[in-house]
Parts: sequence; structure tokens; C-alpha cells
Amino acid sequence: MASRSRSVDVRQRSLMIWQALSALFLLAMGGIHLYLVFHGTGGILGILFVLNFVGGLVLAIAMLVVRGWLLPVTSVLSLLFMAGTLLALVLALTVGLFGIRSSLDYDLAPTTLVVESLGTVVLAVTMALVLRASREPPVVE
Repeated sequence: MASRSRSVDVRQRSLMIWQALSALFLLAMGGIHLYLVFHGTGGILGILFVLNFVGGLVLAIAMLVVRGWLLPVTSVLSLLFMAGTLLALVLALTVGLFGIRSSLDYDLAPTTLVVESLGTVVLAVTMALVLRASREPPVVE
């Protein structure tokens, strides 16, 4: 029984590390968008970037704070948010989005592409771990 308890402790610590990494990527994504607003991105795109920052901040806090049945919901929403932001960037770089076309020469576009790609992978792993942990029966000692 002690071995199973130790295994659960290791999994929980691992999950906490993945949650922290997920929060960092959400903050990085939001921070990049807020930086772009303060350095020249205005209009409707600027408003959307501010909303992206707020969403990233709220989800990052939620990834670290929530427990129970809200954690799987938070992890799924965070993954969808990051993947959606990445998709919007890719569309803006290729065919345009909402009449806005971007390029890799745009301020921080390559960095954003890397952060959002890695963030999507990290959040996918976190989501899988959270969903697996939510299906396991609790350990009774």
C-alpha cells in the first residue's frame, strides 16, 4: 500500500509541475500580446490583444488555484484558448484573418509562434494528466 501511495504522490507532483508550466505559457502568451498593445498595436486588434492577455491571466491563475471537478474544465479551456490563439496567428500569417494579414517580420511574430506552439503541447500533456487523474479512484490509507 505504501508503494501505491508513493506512486500517487509522484504523479501529483508531476501534475503540479505541468500545471505550473501551463500557467507560465499562458502568462507568456498573454504577456506578448499585452507588450504588442503597448508598442503600437491599436484598433480592434489591440482590443483583441488586451482580451487575450486577460484571458491568459485568468486561465493561468485558474490552472494554479482550482481543484476538483473544475481542474479538468480549466485544463480543457486553457488548451482550447492556446490552440485557438495559435490558429489565429497561423491564419493571419497565411491567408489573413478578419482582413488582417501579418508576416513573420511583424514584432515578436516568430517568438509568439514558438511560445504558442510549445504552450499547446504543454497544455495538451497537462490536460491528459488532469483527465487521467480525475478518473482514478482516491487513495484511502
